[in-house]
Amino acid sequence: MDYRRLTREFLLGEATAPSMASYLQSISEVLQAITPRSKTDSLRLETARANLREVRRHARRLQERVNVLEEQVKVLEESKEQ
Repeated sequence: MDYRRLTREFLLGEATAPSMASYLQSISEVLQAITPRSKTDSLRLETARANLREVRRHARRLQERVNVLEEQVKVLEESKEQ
């Protein structure tokens, strides 16, 4: 890993923002690391995990839709240029 490059990007504000997938992965890792201390905590964690799965599913659908729309825009721009 090139730490000088990462530092320069950070200081100059050139670093790209983390993707939605990386945020979801981070949340998943945090949920996995939590040890429930009661039945209530266990149920809350399971609910959070189920909600995270649904968010992932919706995010995947949204990304697929964005990809389709970007392709349609590209085709329209190409036909407009001709």
